[in-house]
Amino acid sequence: MTKKIIKSPKLKGIKPFRSKSKLGEAPGAITYIGNRRKQVTAITTINYSESAYQTKGVSVDMLGAIFENKQTSFIDVVGISDVETIAAIGRKFELNNLLLEDLVDTMQRPKIDEYEDYVFGVFKMLYLDEHYQLVIEHVALILVENSVLVFQETEDDVFGEVIKRIENKFGRIRSRGADYLFFALLDAIVDNYFVVLEDIKNKLELLEEEVYDNPRKDVANKIQLLKKEILRIRKWIFPVKELINRLIISEHPLIKKETKLFLRDTFDHCSEINEDIMLYREMSTSLMEMYMTNMSNKMNEVMKVLTVIASIFIPLTFIAGIYGMNFDNMPELHTENGYYYLWGVFILIFLGLLIYFKKKDWL
Repeated sequence: MTKKIIKSPKLKGIKPFRSKSKLGEAPGAITYIGNRRKQVTAITTINYSESAYQTKGVSVDMLGAIFENKQTSFIDVVGISDVETIAAIGRKFELNNLLLEDLVDTMQRPKIDEYEDYVFGVFKMLYLDEHYQLVIEHVALILVENSVLVFQETEDDVFGEVIKRIENKFGRIRSRGADYLFFALLDAIVDNYFVVLEDIKNKLELLEEEVYDNPRKDVANKIQLLKKEILRIRKWIFPVKELINRLIISEHPLIKKETKLFLRDTFDHCSEINEDIMLYREMSTSLMEMYMTNMSNKMNEVMKVLTVIASIFIPLTFIAGIYGMNFDNMPELHTENGYYYLWGVFILIFLGLLIYFKKKDWL
């Protein structure tokens, strides 16, 4: 007996969560998963100490000199789709291939992995572009001795203030090591979550006013889109609190006790962020319920007006129907001015019912 194969329907606009090229590959295979292919990887280093500061673009071969000086280095790698360059950087710093696999996977959930010689973290960098549209960018941080490597998809990031603090020779960051730089970059990512959530809050308040004042059909679509955006943000933000806590309780030698004090402050920020995003999620759900309730009330108001109009015309239609019958022996038909009397009755019934409905507060 031949088995019948039933193909699942193709749904427009739905893409597979992971690239099919990843299927069947061995763990540690470096395969880029994302939308920004054919990027040229650019590497910029910022080397600094309390008394010195230098920034320059470098090649992969020049990265070996990083270990020769005792300065703290911020190594910014922009463009992660070129897996050959990423693999070459990994060989320079002797990074595990499993780490590199997660580094080039833009769908990787936030995580922290501790290795013997370095600490690896994957996060999502959220910010608003010039058109106030949400941008979610994959970013990886690697803390090694005296250096922090940052791998990101594009040049746009949230690290501008950190770089300004590095340029300021009187800043605290110049007098501390790479673990504090790791914290500063992570703190910049977390602080920018507040900006994104503030934008979500403003959108919710505007939609709330629209729901109260004029619940149009497109408002429901706006609420649904915003709800999806909140869920997407929650997916990338919610795990960060636990990851920060792991860094605080970590006994890794690269993370100093003094830096953990600053990480506790970031942990508090994450707690506040998680509470806010849960609140906004509930608000978006309540907004949809409020919209449905208001639309139902609006429909009820329409039905009430139609019912009142129908109630007024029922007795008028009844009287008109009686005198519309074609009987010869109907005395009222021969009454002088009977037509005008009937109109008077119609008007009295109409006014009487209006007054009655008004007193009952049905109008």
